[in-house]
Order: sequence, then C-alpha cells, then structure tokens
Amino acid sequence: MTHPIHPGEHLAEFLEEYGISQNALAKRMGIHRMRVSQIVRGERSITADTAIRLGIVFGTTPQFWMNLQARNDLEVAKPRVDARSIEPLVA
Repeated sequence: MTHPIHPGEHLAEFLEEYGISQNALAKRMGIHRMRVSQIVRGERSITADTAIRLGIVFGTTPQFWMNLQARNDLEVAKPRVDARSIEPLVA
C-alpha cells in the first residue's frame, strides 16, 4: 500500500523546478511564509484561496491544486470508512 501524496510534495517539486524558496514564493503570493512551509511539510491543506494564488504564480489552474488536495483527502479518508456498515440505496 502506498501512502497518500500530500499536495505539499508536489509544491516542493515545483519550488525545486523553478528554483524559488518558500519565502520567495510566499512573498510573490502575498501570504505568510508559514502557510507555504506548513503545506510543503504536509501539515496544512491547500484551500481555494491558496489554489488560486498557486495557479497564478506557476501558470496552472486553481483546479489542478484543488484536485491534488481532493485526491489526498479521499485517500486519507478511505481506510477510515467502514463501507460494510453502510447500506446503499436501491432504485
């Protein structure tokens, strides 16, 4: 079983690829450097606001970042849900 990939891992790759520090990115995005640091460390989720800012800076869509976050959230939640205890509706 593989571990869910937090969007912060992708962000770290973008930082490396573009050769920009977390502090420089935070300044460019107009946010506190701690916000970027927490995302990169996997301690904070990417919000819609952050996704918009990341999209502008890196030339991606905000949806790209939101999809990364949603995928991670689902992968983290899936093992916690006992599907056997949920009865599906039948049409």
